[in-house]
Amino acid sequence: MPSRLPADVRHRLEPIRLLVLDVDGVLTDGTLIYSPEGEDRKRFSVRDGLAIRLLLQAGTEVAVLSGRSSESVAARCRELGMRAELVVQGSRDKAADLDRIEKMVGVTDTEVAAMGDDLPDLPLLTRVGFAACPADAAPEVMAVCDLVCGADGGRGAVREFAELLLKAQGRWSQLVSEWVAPEVQRG
Repeated sequence: MPSRLPADVRHRLEPIRLLVLDVDGVLTDGTLIYSPEGEDRKRFSVRDGLAIRLLLQAGTEVAVLSGRSSESVAARCRELGMRAELVVQGSRDKAADLDRIEKMVGVTDTEVAAMGDDLPDLPLLTRVGFAACPADAAPEVMAVCDLVCGADGGRGAVREFAELLLKAQGRWSQLVSEWVAPEVQRG
């Protein structure tokens, strides 16, 4: 419930219009499975996927910014309805890539939230309006985040943060009500 959020947290979440997510360790548990041909598999949480769809439905843009490249990530992002130009893989400069994403979406740092789990994510997390990380993030990441989720990466951390964001913005109840069957009128 938004009323249970501390006022300063709600105040910082209200203007968020873009959520930027790392992949390995955030959308996945960080495990890489290799076959002789190379990286072969990633495991994604369906709850995190629904959270992304709900954010998009509510009008919040979602971007992926990853240092690795994987067709599995591209396929998952397409499936979730994310804009292809907001899926940046193989990033070597996450701060510069964030600049490009912000320009495409038309937002500033204070309108951006980011979730990361390890040292390469620090340039994002230290400059956005709200920073979050999974429960199993690196200690250096936890130290700079506004929110350390109770869930691990790939195990519902994105869902946890998305719910918090949508509740702070007063949009969660409406989204949930769309899943509840209307009452049957009784005669």
